Amino acid sequence: MIRPYAKWLVLLAAVGVLITVFLYNGQKLQEQEGRSLPAKEDGGIAPDVGVIPVITGSHAVNVEAFGAARSRYEITLTAQVSGQVSELASAFESGRIVSKGDLLLALEDSDYRAALASAENDLASAQVDLLEAEREAEQAVLEWKASGMTGEPDSPLVLREPQVKQARAAVANAEAAVLSAKKDLAQTRVKAPFDALVVSRNVSPGSYLQAGNDIAELYSTDRIEISLPLSQLDWQKLPDIEVLDNGEWPVNLVSVETGQQWQGYIQRTQLHLDETSRQQSVIAALDRPLEQASMLAPGTFLRAEIEGRKLSDLWRLPSSSLSQRGEVWYVSNGALARFSADPVASDKQAIYIRPPASLSGQTVNVLTHPLSTYLPGMAVHPVEASDD
Repeated sequence: MIRPYAKWLVLLAAVGVLITVFLYNGQKLQEQEGRSLPAKEDGGIAPDVGVIPVITGSHAVNVEAFGAARSRYEITLTAQVSGQVSELASAFESGRIVSKGDLLLALEDSDYRAALASAENDLASAQVDLLEAEREAEQAVLEWKASGMTGEPDSPLVLREPQVKQARAAVANAEAAVLSAKKDLAQTRVKAPFDALVVSRNVSPGSYLQAGNDIAELYSTDRIEISLPLSQLDWQKLPDIEVLDNGEWPVNLVSVETGQQWQGYIQRTQLHLDETSRQQSVIAALDRPLEQASMLAPGTFLRAEIEGRKLSDLWRLPSSSLSQRGEVWYVSNGALARFSADPVASDKQAIYIRPPASLSGQTVNVLTHPLSTYLPGMAVHPVEASDD
């Protein structure tokens, strides 16, 4: 009869044997996973894999942003004086382009001419009064000296100094009135303040305008500007602000709707963050947009491609080289290997990867389309593919 303690000893021994077997098998599995699979020696054919040879280098990473084209100046032209429209220029129509200084409309100006004539008459009278006051002041000085009196008179009125000051002030006031009347008369002829596109016109012949009434909406034609908001990560790809602000950094502008392209430049940078988006913007520009071979109209929604500064020690790869698991596969000694990668940057054409230090500076065949069935150490035959 087997005693109870003997049964426990047998059970513990069996458990110990099982644990030893599990540990041994687990160790063997780990050794197999960590070891590259040997190439087949039975003459099996290794599968072809598409690769591109890459080596670390410096690459300029393009930055992409979107924005709407706006004219440099956009104003609502308003009347500065009141009056009836007596003349409209033939070019003053919506959709037409006018040059700086071109007459757009004229108001009936007889009242303003009369006001100017009256102001000039008042000025002439004031000038005569000043001459008389100065003549009387000179006569008073001569009489004071001829009287034999010494020192200064008890009152400046004796030498007529206050009368001369009053006459001079009257002349200055009359001169100001003449200038104001001339200004009002000049503003009866409304002219284009800059080279402009007439977006809309709000008056017709015979219309009566009050000062402050809207006349037209004008967009300047000298320059188109596009505000391009960028994330802080995108800003790190661009050169310093001092370089961007010199007005020479290129930017490619592409119409989102039609695909037409224009070559613009960075005109300036904004030094504040937008309170809503928390992004900082650069202002791209294109001079004489309506005179381009393909006209760039205000309001066009654009994609901007800005050339970034060069980043060093990177691989330039097609985006398909990054697997769904975020890994880059390459061929080493006829077998597959891999490493996890997080793109440093990307643009429309490629992604940019910083490889492990062990692969830096050497040419490596990287797979262009890694499959989920691939295993590390798998023997393959690399076939060079195009970099698309």
